[in-house]
Amino acid sequence: MINILNMSQTPSIAVLGGGSWATALVKLLSENVAQLYWYMRNEKNIHHIQQHKHNKYYISSITLDTSKVILSADIEEVVRNVDILVFAIPSAFLKPALDKLQGDLSDKILVSAIKGIVPEQNQIVADYFHAQKNVPLENFCVISGPCHAEEVALERLSYLTIASQNTRQARRIARLLETHYLKTSISDDIYGTEYAAVLKNVFAIAAGICHGLGYGDNFQAVLIANAIQEIKRFVDAVHPIKRDIKSSAYLGDLLVTAYSQFSRNRTFGNMIGKGYSVKSAQLEMNMVAEGYYAVKSIHEINKHYHAEMPISDAVYNILYERISPAVEVVLLSEQLR
Repeated sequence: MINILNMSQTPSIAVLGGGSWATALVKLLSENVAQLYWYMRNEKNIHHIQQHKHNKYYISSITLDTSKVILSADIEEVVRNVDILVFAIPSAFLKPALDKLQGDLSDKILVSAIKGIVPEQNQIVADYFHAQKNVPLENFCVISGPCHAEEVALERLSYLTIASQNTRQARRIARLLETHYLKTSISDDIYGTEYAAVLKNVFAIAAGICHGLGYGDNFQAVLIANAIQEIKRFVDAVHPIKRDIKSSAYLGDLLVTAYSQFSRNRTFGNMIGKGYSVKSAQLEMNMVAEGYYAVKSIHEINKHYHAEMPISDAVYNILYERISPAVEVVLLSEQLR
């Protein structure tokens, strides 16, 4: 069943998740809609936001217009009351969150702001919802960068790409997100944008590891130049269509994640490069580094495609095979050009 929103109707919308992206999207959407739902599982944080108008755990400096937001820890209630569901739950926790949901999603419009792979199935979010929740791909949209939640929340000029096989649907979601500080474009490449968003987190970990080991800007430039080629080889193998890998949704998203101070994956990698164990780095960080889970899934998926992926393989070896970062990066450096 394809659910196409009427141009004249004001759709009901919900954001699901309690982290940085969810918080930024709630602030953004509350500028364009009269009311929206916000699902998060932490009831104490719900009460805090209702009372103090900010999320104390993520982007706490911004004020939220709670007069427009219905906060709920009941995912069934939220799904039942809206037409559009914007998912900003980390991919590693998506399946447990949806296991609590009994309601049908097949007639909803689903928008993924998740940049990761569902690890239990090694599926990107589009495939997961299609295969596991019977959501038609025509009802599915992907939000891709390049942008960080923190800068969107701070109203710094940013750009988003909305990808969907249904271009009319993509345009409508794009309009809901546009403000004076956020510009949007659309794409029909849900597979390429999703896989590129997954891989850029892996390469941001690589960039962080190299920074933690003391490698400089010259090396980082070569690393990221090779990373975009690696993204192209992989997405062309998985979903071979014509795409411009140099456009913002691919190259731009990689650059901002690999270089930015806000990048949690780069931060995680930097800690690994400085000698932290995976567990100690995860405990010290207050946010999920999607690339940690993604690199294992990509490693498994690539067994079927055999794309040449030396950077991704190096990150996998460091994080899962426990090979010394210093040794692995020296070996990697011999393969870069």
